[in-house]
Amino acid sequence: MRLHKLSLTSPTLLLPHFPPSLHFKRCRISSSTTRNHSHNRFLQPMSTSRLQKLVPVAAIATEDAAGPNGSSAAHEDDESNGGYRLPPPEIKDIVDAPPLPSLSFSPNRDKILFLKRRSLPPLSELAKPEDKLAGIRIDGKSNTRSRMSFYTGIGIHDLKDDGTLGPEKVIHGFPDGSKINFVSWSTDGKHLAFSIRQDQDDDSGSKLRVWVADVETGKAKPLFHTPDVFLNAVFDNYVWVNDSTLLVCTIPLSRGSPPKKPLVPSGPKIQSNERKSVVQSRTYQDLLKDEYDEDLFEYYATSQLVLVSLDGSVKLFGEPAIYTSLDPSPDQKYVLLSSIHRPFSFNVPCGRFPTKDDLWSADGKFIRTLCDLPLAEDIPITFNSVRKGMRSLNWREDKPSDLYWVETQDGGDAKVEVSPRDIVYTQAADAPEGEEPKIFFKLDLRYGGISWCDDSLALVYESWYKTRRVRTWLVAPGSHETPRLLFDRSSEDVYSDPGSPMLRRTPDGTYIIAKFKKEDKEGTYLLLNGSGATPKGNIPFLDLFDIDTGDKERIWQSDKEKYYESVVALMSDQTAGDLNVNELKVLTSKESKTENTQYYIQQWPDRKAFQITSFPHPYPQLASLHKEMVRYERRDGVQLTANLYLPPGYDPSRDGPLPCLVWAYPGEFKNKEAAGQVRGSPNEFPGIGSTSPLLWLARRFAILSGPTIPIIGEGKEEANDSYVEQLVWSAEAAVQEVICRGVAHPDKIAIGGHSYGAFMTANLLAHAPHLFSCGIARSGAYNRTLTPFGFQSEDRTLWEATDTYIKMSPFMSANKIKKPILLIHGEEDNNSGTLTMQSDRFFNALKGHGALSRLVILPFESHGYSSRESIMHVLWETDRWLQKFCVSNSLEDIASKNDESKETKGSEDKAVASGAGAVAELEDNGVDGLHFHTRSSLCFSFWSNNWSLVI
Repeated sequence: MRLHKLSLTSPTLLLPHFPPSLHFKRCRISSSTTRNHSHNRFLQPMSTSRLQKLVPVAAIATEDAAGPNGSSAAHEDDESNGGYRLPPPEIKDIVDAPPLPSLSFSPNRDKILFLKRRSLPPLSELAKPEDKLAGIRIDGKSNTRSRMSFYTGIGIHDLKDDGTLGPEKVIHGFPDGSKINFVSWSTDGKHLAFSIRQDQDDDSGSKLRVWVADVETGKAKPLFHTPDVFLNAVFDNYVWVNDSTLLVCTIPLSRGSPPKKPLVPSGPKIQSNERKSVVQSRTYQDLLKDEYDEDLFEYYATSQLVLVSLDGSVKLFGEPAIYTSLDPSPDQKYVLLSSIHRPFSFNVPCGRFPTKDDLWSADGKFIRTLCDLPLAEDIPITFNSVRKGMRSLNWREDKPSDLYWVETQDGGDAKVEVSPRDIVYTQAADAPEGEEPKIFFKLDLRYGGISWCDDSLALVYESWYKTRRVRTWLVAPGSHETPRLLFDRSSEDVYSDPGSPMLRRTPDGTYIIAKFKKEDKEGTYLLLNGSGATPKGNIPFLDLFDIDTGDKERIWQSDKEKYYESVVALMSDQTAGDLNVNELKVLTSKESKTENTQYYIQQWPDRKAFQITSFPHPYPQLASLHKEMVRYERRDGVQLTANLYLPPGYDPSRDGPLPCLVWAYPGEFKNKEAAGQVRGSPNEFPGIGSTSPLLWLARRFAILSGPTIPIIGEGKEEANDSYVEQLVWSAEAAVQEVICRGVAHPDKIAIGGHSYGAFMTANLLAHAPHLFSCGIARSGAYNRTLTPFGFQSEDRTLWEATDTYIKMSPFMSANKIKKPILLIHGEEDNNSGTLTMQSDRFFNALKGHGALSRLVILPFESHGYSSRESIMHVLWETDRWLQKFCVSNSLEDIASKNDESKETKGSEDKAVASGAGAVAELEDNGVDGLHFHTRSSLCFSFWSNNWSLVI
């Protein structure tokens, strides 16, 4: 399993966090940010730790040409296209600050890798040719996913018992200027494997080669003795089979040149549905279009597996195929291979293509095919609908070579009422031919994953999106004891979240539930790591949980007053058997409003903390900014929360109200009380990413970041049927709060958002123009008739909820938008639903009604923006817009404010009465099959103190 999570300004820690719905595979560290994993439609059964607060950020480059220097309040060339621009120095300097390294701990917890990174990449890297095939984008020259970021170097430090780090040992031996990806520890921690590539004109120079390094000496060498063996990293790339052998996806030596597109097609493009099949799909991007695309996809995605030892000996492993996953068994005797094959589809991404799972011996002998599933174009769009047949096929983490999987009993259709809904099966890899698998567990909700421990303990998770119900079952896999319901709660009720069991690493490199014992007491205990949501903010905790009695003992809790601390990983898991509580050792993070994240080793029984990092403040010019978590209420009584940021040195009595930027993202709920719960901590460090609204603190703005915009549909009500009404209520409450506090000028408040936040922005300018002076909408979708088979959390079709689709589409209200709106969109947006065409057509509609508007299309950029030129220009455009229409909001505009509000009031009330709704603009792209991540159920703010972990 990979965690590709990077930040621009804060350290990235690479450790494994395994949501219950994810399979715990070997961890490889990649700086790649291009793999679009499906977003989980199942709400996570237990708490999500800080390890899920991750945003991928593309890799970074040197300062290249970017046009004239920064903007000012006056913009003489507002209509001209003067090339790429730079924002004011106070913003530019923050974005250009050198990034801190990513970190990774060794399997034995005695060493730390410092993975070095660069700054923002130049646009020239994004401009490289790429092929858009089957829902993914491929760099044919490198034979990997396009737009991959990378590391520039690797340093190793010994971690001493007192928490101090030894001197850096640099991994060396590879060419200068190499781009490093897919860093992977061997199970024994003695070697590192990684890929390197270089920017060269010839095809072979830009392809990836696998290297290995001796951790003790730091010396690296090519894994293959011959220079013509290259890595195929379109899907999986390589995995350690044992401490001295890797299984590698290579480019077949005999594959030849890529297919050429015929100048004249052999015939028309035909799709047929003469069997009257019901096929409903989200608005997927980058799909295959014709036979040439099929051939090209197969050409780049096909790998030849090779078994290679550290001594250089090589053995072919199976036949060439499109391998998507390589998974050795814990005992290293078997390998589970997943692949996809023809017939491909023009309607869905490659994650829905026919998929086959085969069992092989670790030395390359085929044993049997476990399943071969057909093309899955007909998965219903209803949430919790799944593919028919075997899914989530994995190794049991606590057994040498036992497989488990789940099969739906409702035909994959969540609308079908049936009990059980899912059945989990298990079977040994060496089971005799014809032996039936054992039924392990039957579920009435949708399967959400299993955390394994041993024959006496496993936790099984199930959930149901429509009701937000999540259940956790305690099962004894080795006995016939009746399963016990451990937790039964709403995923929206964060106050009741008991936390997730901490996992320990086994000698085989798998992760299982850690069991604990107390010296003075009998019993079996789990260690629950929770976010600790409270009405005063998150206060993370560790609870010792007695699985027999259900009793809890809090053995650690974050500082409540000044700091935000959280437990990142268990570090005392090297001994076999149950762990002693008094010998507990954990890795923690610590931060405050003004102090950036640092990492500590904390050990029981005295709980003394040893600081192991001393990262400098990423933006010292904003070190004394003011942050406050504010609480307020909207007109229907729902409690709302936001983070209010004020610039350093600001004194409201002296400086008066400021221009204010509100940046938000709506979320959907089933319960008013849950929607009003506080999420996040007032003591968290305000991370600032490359396009964060917090950058405008340097321009003396007040920032209301992440105000909760809950869209609530209780019981059988559909939240989106009152989307506009609830949206306006939340916005009104937020604006009233900053005005009443005296920090925001009522006529100088701007609204902005990205993706679904952009959709929100356009709707607020249409239906609540009295609240905002202008708007900034990035990469949004504005016409819901262009996403007719659902969007966000809406799983009704356009034909089932026509009024809702139309009334919540700001495109349909373009004639009502009178306030200035800046639209920004990547020209190569690959996110489901947010086609670049959405901004094009919305701008044309605005222009057709004389609206003050501006459309900026960023060449080569996708849904998020990554190149230095594009990011700097987005910041310039945003600053220009804010200075012109927020800071310098003209007296004429202010004078006409009341008239404008009166003019729109009648139509606004009418629209609000029958408004509509939505949720989060990152949809399931169907790629990478069965692996999911759960999105936050509320809004997203922009920050960059993100980290992940790979132990």
